[in-house]
Amino acid sequence: MKAHTRETQATMTPEKSIRFLKEGNLRFQQNLKANRNLLEQVNDTSDGQFPFATILSCIDSRVSAELVFDQGLGDIFSVRIAGNFVNEDILGSMEFACKLAGTKLIVVLGHTACGAVKGACDDAKLGNLTKLIEKITPAVKATPEPKDASLRNSKNLDFVDSVAKKNVELTIERIHQESPVLSEMEKNGEIKIIGAMYDINTGAVDFYE
Repeated sequence: MKAHTRETQATMTPEKSIRFLKEGNLRFQQNLKANRNLLEQVNDTSDGQFPFATILSCIDSRVSAELVFDQGLGDIFSVRIAGNFVNEDILGSMEFACKLAGTKLIVVLGHTACGAVKGACDDAKLGNLTKLIEKITPAVKATPEPKDASLRNSKNLDFVDSVAKKNVELTIERIHQESPVLSEMEKNGEIKIIGAMYDINTGAVDFYE
């Protein structure tokens, strides 16, 4: 499989980009990698890059977007931060990726059993991590069930995963609210912004479309 070129990137649509990621994740689950020569892709991308998607994911070592979607060099922009939330720098990176570099899709990728989400559920305090966790706290507060306070913590993995999903939804809301550039592109049909959840037990990605 060759690296994307300006010409192949131009043929991509938001819907086709989603299909490429779904097909790649299916290959990953089946342990069937696309046939790529990575050194050849190094050479092919030396004069430019033409990715088709931008993935915002957690720093979790088990959730490498390039691996779980079976993508090669030059295929995707990968933005990683614990808890997969956005700030000005990340929004600016996404605007560059879509408006200037031509990606057709933004995926906010959460995952099950997320450590950052667990920290937010427990209101953990630890140096600079405290401020990071506060970015996820709105998702904890916006997750209504269970009402029993004794079950609203990291020991309840169903609650953790519910918060992780809500965090993805709120992150997408923030992208819409805080990036007029990306919101306008989506309204014009140039890009699509969607959420997804990676299951660390199965390797499957569930897209929220």
